[in-house]
Amino acid sequence: MAKERSGAGDPARTLELLWREPAPADAPPRRGPKQGLSVDAVVQAAIALADSGGLDALTMRGVAQRLGVTPMTLYTYVPAKAELLDLMLDTAYLEMERAAPLPMPGAPWRARVEAVARENLELCRRHPWVATLPATRPPLGPGVIAKYEHELAAFEGLGLDDIEIDAALTFLLDFVRAAARAELDAQAADRDSAMSDAQWWEAHAPLLAKIFDAERYPLAARVGSAAGEAHQSPYNPEYAFRFGLARVLDGLAALIESRAAS
Repeated sequence: MAKERSGAGDPARTLELLWREPAPADAPPRRGPKQGLSVDAVVQAAIALADSGGLDALTMRGVAQRLGVTPMTLYTYVPAKAELLDLMLDTAYLEMERAAPLPMPGAPWRARVEAVARENLELCRRHPWVATLPATRPPLGPGVIAKYEHELAAFEGLGLDDIEIDAALTFLLDFVRAAARAELDAQAADRDSAMSDAQWWEAHAPLLAKIFDAERYPLAARVGSAAGEAHQSPYNPEYAFRFGLARVLDGLAALIESRAAS
C-alpha cells in the first residue's frame, strides 16, 4: 500500500473543497441523500480521529461512525480519503496558534525564526499526525497560504533573495518535522514498553555494566555516561530540539552575514 501523503487526490476537486467553491449552476445534482452535515464537520471529525489514533486509525468508515452516518454519506462531502487528508492538513494550518504577528517589529531575526519553529513544534504536538504526513505537495488552501505568508515574514529584510527565503524556511521546517517525529518515537517507546527511559535503563543497567567494555570503547563510555547523567535518559527531546534549532540558526546566520558582506 502506498504511503499516505498530501496532494494525492484529484487537484481540481481538492482546490474546490479547500476554498469551499460552490458547484457551478449548471452542474448536475449530486446523487445520494440530502446533505445534513458540512465539509467542516467531516474534517473536524477526521482530525479528532487522527489526533487520538494516528493516520492508521483514519478511515472513511471511522469518520462516518464518529458522525453517526453511513460511509456512503461522507462521499457527498469529500470524494475520498486523499482529499480528506488535504482538507485536514489545511485546517490544522489555518487553526494553528501563532505567537505574534511577524515580523515582530524590533525583535531580532533569530527570535522571529525561533517563534516560527516553536509554533510548528506545538502544532505537531497538538496534531501528531501532521509530523508523519509527507507534505512535499502541500494543499494550496487558505490555511497553507496564510501559514506560508506568516512564516516568510520572519525572513523578510535579512538580505536574502526570494529563492533563499523560501529555502531557508523549508530548511527550518524540515528540522522541526524531524525533531517532532523523534519526540513521537520516544513517546511511543515509553508507551509500548510501559516504562519510562529512566526505568528502562535502570532495568538494563546491570546487564549493560556486565557486558560493556569501557576500555575498548572509551569515548562511548565517557560521552554516553555524561549525556545519560545530564538527561537521566539516553534521549531528551526538548534538549535535542533546542540544540538543533540553535545550530540551524547559526547556519542561517552565516548565510545572512555573507549576504550582508557582499
